Amino acid sequence: MKKLTIYFLLLLIFVACNATKHVAADEHMLTQNYIYVDSVKDKSEDLQKYVLQKPNPRFIGLPFGLYFHNLGNHDKPKTPKTWGEKYPKQYRIIKNIFSEKQSIAYANSLIKLNNWFLNYEKPQIISENKVKRTTDNLLAYYKNQGFFEAEVKQEINKFDNKKAIVNYFVSPGQPTLLDTVNIKIASKVLDSIYKNSGTTSLLKSGNAYNDNTFRTETSNTVKLFKNNGIYNFSESALGFYVDSTRIDHKTNVDFLIAKDRFVQKENGEFIKKDFKIHKVTEINVVTDYSFTQNDSEFKDSITYNGINFLAYKKLKYNPKYLAQSVFFKAGDIYKDTLRNLTRTHLKSLNNFKSTNISFEKIEGKEDELRLDLFLAPIEKYTLGFETELTHSNIREIGTSAKFSITNRNAFRGAELLKLSFLGSYFQANNGPGWEIGADASIELPRFVAPFGLSKLVPKRMNPRTLFSLGSSFQKNIGLDRQTFTLLSDYKWQYNAKKTIQLEVFNTQYIQNLNVNRFFDIYRSEFANLNMVKQSFDAFNGNAFTPLSSDLDRQASESLNFIDDVLNDNFGFETANPEEFNTIFNIQNRYNIVTSDFLVPVIAYSFTYNSQLDFKDNNFSFFKIRAANSGNVLGFLSDNYNSNNKKTLFNIPLAQYFKIDLDYKKFWDVGYNSVFGFRSFLGGIITYDNSDIPFTRSYFAGGSNDIRAWQTYELGPGSRNTGLEFNVGSLKFLTSAEYRFPLFGSLKGAMFIDAGNIWDISGSEFIDDESRFSGLESLEEIAVGSGIGIRYDLSFFVLRLDVGFKTYEPYLKGNKWLQNYNFDSAVYNIGINYPF
Repeated sequence: MKKLTIYFLLLLIFVACNATKHVAADEHMLTQNYIYVDSVKDKSEDLQKYVLQKPNPRFIGLPFGLYFHNLGNHDKPKTPKTWGEKYPKQYRIIKNIFSEKQSIAYANSLIKLNNWFLNYEKPQIISENKVKRTTDNLLAYYKNQGFFEAEVKQEINKFDNKKAIVNYFVSPGQPTLLDTVNIKIASKVLDSIYKNSGTTSLLKSGNAYNDNTFRTETSNTVKLFKNNGIYNFSESALGFYVDSTRIDHKTNVDFLIAKDRFVQKENGEFIKKDFKIHKVTEINVVTDYSFTQNDSEFKDSITYNGINFLAYKKLKYNPKYLAQSVFFKAGDIYKDTLRNLTRTHLKSLNNFKSTNISFEKIEGKEDELRLDLFLAPIEKYTLGFETELTHSNIREIGTSAKFSITNRNAFRGAELLKLSFLGSYFQANNGPGWEIGADASIELPRFVAPFGLSKLVPKRMNPRTLFSLGSSFQKNIGLDRQTFTLLSDYKWQYNAKKTIQLEVFNTQYIQNLNVNRFFDIYRSEFANLNMVKQSFDAFNGNAFTPLSSDLDRQASESLNFIDDVLNDNFGFETANPEEFNTIFNIQNRYNIVTSDFLVPVIAYSFTYNSQLDFKDNNFSFFKIRAANSGNVLGFLSDNYNSNNKKTLFNIPLAQYFKIDLDYKKFWDVGYNSVFGFRSFLGGIITYDNSDIPFTRSYFAGGSNDIRAWQTYELGPGSRNTGLEFNVGSLKFLTSAEYRFPLFGSLKGAMFIDAGNIWDISGSEFIDDESRFSGLESLEEIAVGSGIGIRYDLSFFVLRLDVGFKTYEPYLKGNKWLQNYNFDSAVYNIGINYPF
């Protein structure tokens, strides 16, 4: 692997020596743009976005896309015929040995290979026209910022190696300040609205002139009037007069708001009409709209709360519930915010392909509007199918699939009833395994809660209620686990950026079906048992007899041996304290992993996400989830099992408090590159002598975690246990990643991950190396770094990350870069970005 990497880098370096291979003699390739503001180099992204021509993208300082392009040849033949004419000898050899058809196929393959190289990033040839337009862009930018005397010059430096750089020199001059600001409103109706709103203008005396401020003032004013009944108000009614005659770098501003507007009559003549406050006096909702039925008569209708619900066929939606998505009532003043809320709420129902909203003036009434809502339903039943490949240190290779059927408007209230079936098959370290499962869920676009609690969350927040029931069965996954899950979930959108979720009754029953396989699955535990048995036999003067590895006897012999050691009364604990403690630890882990659990969770989640859309690369994300398990159901039982664990229906209750904090921040650093940062902190505290179910514990490592270690491989603390599954009750994780384009849909990444897991349970079975003991434990944070390649398929991203162990907290002596090589690297295949 090392040799292949070296050969690949040498090939690229060789190609790099001729980066201008396809640059003509009279042309120059752009290698850099520099912007100087008052002779000081400016690297801000604010100015870079006005530069129309940019150099070829680079990775570690090298334009790899250009190098691949240069492997191609523009002068090579484009068709098999011209290829045969240029290379007649090769063409004839293949034709004589095989056939002319094979000769054509051979020529086509070479032509396609050459075109494949040429499709990559071609050299950016200096365009004087784009340089001139960039100069104009920069000048316009500064003038819009109030630097009316700004000057911008450009300089193209061309070199003998057919490369060039472009320098832009900006002299902004002195900024212009706002002096007197007058707001003049000619309409009495508009003036009354403006004054009663308490609006404060963004245009303030003494502030610097900025075109964006004027744009924002315009937008705010339009929103103000359109949210106070002025349905037909637009930007054309606004104007600014800026006094540019002054020579003291100050300007007076008159903000003008017109008295009336122009309206076109049927004969084409324009007349003026004063602005009026409009009311919505009629509301019609067409529930089964389609373009083909546009002129048909309605066959079903009903009026509810002043809203007319109409259907070309049969009315299939309960007006009581559909009316909750209409935020207008007959007689309401027109507001743009209510229009947008109605559209958003209707789309969130996931019942309609389109939601067209129109307002029409009622004939003969200048200040009254009719609201028409045209809803085009999605098919009632839809099928879904998902599949993916999986790989980890536990699952060598596998595949999974999920099939679902969705019934929309299941009970005439826009509900979504969903039945899902899932299955997976994979090859694990101990043989093939599989999993099957099914669940049924219903999502209601409203709160379903007793005692009037549903009224606590207004409908503008899109409240959702989800009920779900499911079960899954695993074979050859751990101890052949079966789970039953019952969930009731409430979720609402507090505003555009904040979401709140409340899990009122999230209960899971976890049953292990084959506990006798524990020592076969956890082979390191079995190996430790045999090591202790060797000491135990020697202490008792017996010849060493290893424990049976036969599956029929392995579990019983191992458990009997544990009992023998723990119940030994002849001083083995005193003579061999370390081996005795090892047996204690094994028994504790055995009890936790093999125990069935009832996990009744109540949880609260708050999410903040400032991302505007999927193209927004400058945003923050924060989520906190606080959960409790067993606190409510724990009051229903006073029963304990032989291990002193509280039980309900003879099933151990998982009793713990858990809190997770997740923070992400992304920056657009230009050239289609993004820098991302992620940090996670989570902790679990048990009570009433409870254990933490294995499935709810923290682990470290994997394709979305610390990528230099495999899943469950790292920790806890400074321990290097060698166990198959390492878990903890405290976790810290942080990552930084730089994502950048390579060529085409191929993107690259460089990353650093750091973190670990620890134990904070206070259990006597946990050794000191695994415990979190304050700030000194921060020295046990592992660090991994690496590189990645991502292929963007638009609907998902296929990812390959290579993680190198950079700092290993469990090593003795020097812990840095001791295994920083490809032999010890971890290769992670994943879908979409790691965070």
